[in-house]
Amino acid sequence: MTLNIPTSGETRACFADLSRIGVRYSPLPDRDFGGGCQVIGAVQLIDIGLPVTGIKGMRCGLARAFIGWARSGVAPAAHQILGSDVVKIDTMGTYACRNTVGTSAATTRLSGHATANAVDISGFVLADGRRITIQQDWHSADATVENFLRTIRASACKRFGTVLSPDYNAVHYNHLHLEDDRANFCR
Repeated sequence: MTLNIPTSGETRACFADLSRIGVRYSPLPDRDFGGGCQVIGAVQLIDIGLPVTGIKGMRCGLARAFIGWARSGVAPAAHQILGSDVVKIDTMGTYACRNTVGTSAATTRLSGHATANAVDISGFVLADGRRITIQQDWHSADATVENFLRTIRASACKRFGTVLSPDYNAVHYNHLHLEDDRANFCR
């Protein structure tokens, strides 16, 4: 159901931040899907200056953190560590009405995805043609690729409240889970 509530000051400020940094986006209507699953204060990113696959609506605060991480964490790390620019970020999506998985609280706690407040990153395509994926390269024989992935995880930990990687549990074997909360949990 579409909600008819005024846009919060926090969301309006976030929209202004996205415009100021030159991001093309479209605000999305607030929606309540029931069971605690809702999308409020969300945007559809159109152009962040770097192609990103698989993202639908995401809370504006998550979008702002994601853009900062992509531009100021991932892009420079790829250039400096791998000697090539990132030309695409692959994701496994944002919104999904579901509980967390892989933990003892999994059956009772909603995932950050249930409120469009999390994005799962699966890999990167470089200008030189290489494809770096979490699944194939987290334990890469190439030390520079491993260094790149650890570096961007550390960068994500400075921008997101929760960052989960293959080091957290088997459920995250193929992606980085980035969530805009205040949990201060990085693994």
